[in-house]
Amino acid sequence: MSSVIILYRPVAQKELDLIEQSGWTKFPPRLPEQPIFYPVLNLEYARQITVDWNVPAYGNGYVTQFAVDAAYLKKFPVQNVGGKGYDELWIPAEELQEFNQHIVGKIEVVEQYFQS
Repeated sequence: MSSVIILYRPVAQKELDLIEQSGWTKFPPRLPEQPIFYPVLNLEYARQITVDWNVPAYGNGYVTQFAVDAAYLKKFPVQNVGGKGYDELWIPAEELQEFNQHIVGKIEVVEQYFQS
């Protein structure tokens, strides 16, 4: 079996519903104003995005975790967007369908937050 890398993706309810509809196996296509899909490389960063952005904007937020074939991910350089721990991958929207085919196993919700 090939090695995998664990990634995280902060999502709101609408995106989570679409992931569930896929059988927890793929992320939905990006919207026209979203040219990239950006999973993050650590739980803390995903949690921060969820709490600081998704919950205030949508009233809820979920942190998803999933594994992706490591050999496939080598084509996407790690992007640091603001300091230690702020690492993500930039997957062009037009490549998301192919990216989804390299997810190993299911996409899982590991944390959830709601506006109080």
